[in-house]
Amino acid sequence: MKNFTEGSIARHLGTFSLPIIITSLLQVSIQLINGLWVGNLLGSEAFGAVTVGTILMMVVLAFVMGVNQATLTIFAQLRGRGDMSAIHAYLSTFVLILVLLSALIGVAGYVFADALLALLNTPPAIIDEARVYLQITFAGTLLLVGYNFISTVLRAFGDSRTPLYFVLLATLLITLLSPLFIGVFQWGIAGAAGAVIAAQGGAFLYSLVHLARKFPGHGLRLRLPQWLEVQTILRLGIPSGAQMVVIHAGTTVILSLVNSLGAHAVAGFGAAQRLDHLILLPAVALGTAVTAMAGQNIGAQQWPRVAQITRAGIVYNTSIMLLLASVLYLFAQPLVRLFIQDEASVAFGTHYLKTIAFFYPFIGLNFVFNSVVRGAGAMFQVLALNIISLWILRVPLAYWATSVYGDTGVALGIGLSFMLSAGFSFAYYRLGRWRDKRLFR
Repeated sequence: MKNFTEGSIARHLGTFSLPIIITSLLQVSIQLINGLWVGNLLGSEAFGAVTVGTILMMVVLAFVMGVNQATLTIFAQLRGRGDMSAIHAYLSTFVLILVLLSALIGVAGYVFADALLALLNTPPAIIDEARVYLQITFAGTLLLVGYNFISTVLRAFGDSRTPLYFVLLATLLITLLSPLFIGVFQWGIAGAAGAVIAAQGGAFLYSLVHLARKFPGHGLRLRLPQWLEVQTILRLGIPSGAQMVVIHAGTTVILSLVNSLGAHAVAGFGAAQRLDHLILLPAVALGTAVTAMAGQNIGAQQWPRVAQITRAGIVYNTSIMLLLASVLYLFAQPLVRLFIQDEASVAFGTHYLKTIAFFYPFIGLNFVFNSVVRGAGAMFQVLALNIISLWILRVPLAYWATSVYGDTGVALGIGLSFMLSAGFSFAYYRLGRWRDKRLFR
């Protein structure tokens, strides 16, 4: 456990964020590995069913995972305050709320799987397999939320290395169990979903065992939550969950714009987005690290260190984004060809990446400023900034640029929104009243 209220900020940020970056890469690889086995052993229709099921799970779970992110701010500030009694109280309340939300979403997702698939206009050829995959993965909602919650609490206390071990175990399990369940046991799409659940369950059980061994005699004691604790969690959790919904909804609208440009654009955009997600992982990881570090120092009222964390985050994020943008610009075409071969699709994906690369440093700045504000607990303000970024800037600019420049306008409109969003985030960071936010009385 690290105390971020003392010591070198630059060193803390580097050593704390690196395991988060590796963890994020491993989390991406879990679905990738499972998808590779499904596509090769069960065929394209099964792969499509898994893709649809995964998308629906991400959208439905967006809110509860957003609520889980409020954990980072609350426990980071409590760690900075050194208030152990409040830490135990909020742990109990968080566990009860997340268990309840997970159970409700798991049951609702299982029961209404057909309705969800119909909303996404799932092709009839894959709807049966998609239903099986979706219902099994919804049954394991608590496992996914559970180990993510424990990981977030540990990061709030300054430990980013242990969550890496949880995800590493899940990655090893999915690597072993996917071919076993799908190819050897011949369980089909149910085996693919079962492998995911087993991997998440293994990570969750390991996280529980780790906590029991590391903190003997300090087991979780559940008790009836106090209204003040529930109120604080919901005050942060609801806008935090809404942020995730806003992000997924905005991405869906952009995808509908790309769909209107034809099959070549959809394929090229899909390949570019896979690379885009990988490129942004360091920025997201650094944002998580900045939130934890800022939260501890805000809790300890160490405001000069909060400003230093912001400056260090800017330097780290801008440097990394410039480096990755340069690599992406130089090797855009061969990277796109890793996923697709159609010339028109490759041309769309290559142009998209070469255009958007110039704007990556701005989204890195956006992550830093919003993460510091999030560390103060100003979740409604960050929600407002996300709404501005996605719905007032990104979606309209993407549609406008596409109407003027055609296919090439998609990346330009999105890139301009990155730049303008960074300006709004910086303005609120400098001029907003987030420093007056008080989570605890």
